[in-house]
Order: sequence, then structure tokens, then C-alpha cells
Amino acid sequence: MFYKRLFSFILVSILALQVFASPFGGKKPKLVIKSVKDESFKEYGRIVEGYSVKEILKVLKESPLPEEKKDVFIYSAEYPKLMALDETKQLATSLYGGMPYQFGFCNGYNTRMNCLEHHRDSEFNLGVEDFILLLAKVSDVKNGKINSSKVKAFKVPKGVLVEVYGSTLHYAPCHTDPKKGFQVLVALPKGTNLEKPKMTNKNFDDKLLFATNKWLYAHKDAPEADQGAYVGITGDNIDIASLI
Repeated sequence: MFYKRLFSFILVSILALQVFASPFGGKKPKLVIKSVKDESFKEYGRIVEGYSVKEILKVLKESPLPEEKKDVFIYSAEYPKLMALDETKQLATSLYGGMPYQFGFCNGYNTRMNCLEHHRDSEFNLGVEDFILLLAKVSDVKNGKINSSKVKAFKVPKGVLVEVYGSTLHYAPCHTDPKKGFQVLVALPKGTNLEKPKMTNKNFDDKLLFATNKWLYAHKDAPEADQGAYVGITGDNIDIASLI
């Protein structure tokens, strides 16, 4: 009888250890950087083909980068040199079906998530160098919060134009080479990311609005949290520095 009880105790202990060692036993899932060519990216966006982007890439390559090379980026909602290109006019007319548009850039050095945002429209990105997008889905938000474990990482090869759907949460790109940083096109409907309109908050969406057409969730450790952004990201503030 003693040995039967001992055997049962050992068996239960082994099963318990297996449960806690499994992905469902409290162990954090490891973030894996996948390519936008992977089938799983289709939930978040798509690769856009068939358009010339040579002139756009040339202008992007000449656009400014921050002097400091760590955790800093600059954003221009509408860059005149991009807006003046015939290539931009042809591409934007197709991408937004004749709607007013803005072609700007986000350039810098970054490996952190910090925030997640979404717009009511798709955003289009194109990089001079490879870059990484940290993405989640609006549907991943539960009771006004989203855990960072829901975030997926996708690498965008240089020169590849991608659409990030309006239902996809995203934020600043991350670099793949800390020496080169990133220079990324940010194409959006005209007026997006400009000054927040004056308004009285009527519901939760209004509380999230951080700028024009920009609904933002911040991690508590993000600089934006100190600027009044809604703190809605739980879990770790993702940093991919060790993965690149």
C-alpha cells in the first residue's frame, strides 16, 4: 500500500511539473520575428505589389535621421519632397482611391514597443533598410487593456511596400541594424497624427484619442504615458534588442 501511494505521489508530481513547464503553465511565450511573407501576417496586413517606388525610396534615403543612435526617432506626417513626386501621386491615388493623403516618414533607432495605436484607415509602410513591426489586433483588447503577449513581430524587407490594416495595432518601427537605423515611409489619410481635436470625452474611444485619427494605448514605462496617453498595455514593455 505504501509503495502504491508513493508511486501515485510521484506520478502526480511529474504531471504537475509538465503542466507548469508547458505554454499554458505560466511560462511566457517567446517572441519570434517572422517575415511579412509568412502566412500569419495576413491577419495584420498585406504586401502591396505592382507599383514603382524607386523615387520614393531615393527621397526616403536622403531624409534626416536623428544624430543620437539609441531609442529615438523623428516623425514627419507630411514630407514636401515626398509629396512632390509623381510616383507618390500615382501610388497614393491608388492606395486611397482618390482620398486626400499624406506621405511622411518615421526615421530613427528603436527596439521597444512602448505603445500601440490604430487609425480608422490602413497605413502603408516602406523602408530603405529592413525593419520590424510589432503588431497586435484591436480585437485583442479586452476590457480596455491589452497584454503585450498578444504582440507579434514581423520583419519587412527593404523596398517592400506593406499595408497595415486599420484593425491592426502598431507603433514606431524597430531597426534591424543599430548602425543604420530605419527610414520608413508612413502613408496615411491627410490630417492623421496631427493635433488632437478639442472635444469632450463621451466614451472609451474618446479617452484613447491622442491625436487626429490616432487611438493610442501606452505601456506604463513609455514616455507617452507621462504625456497623458491612456495606459492600456499590461505585461512587459517588449524590447527586441536581443533578437536582432
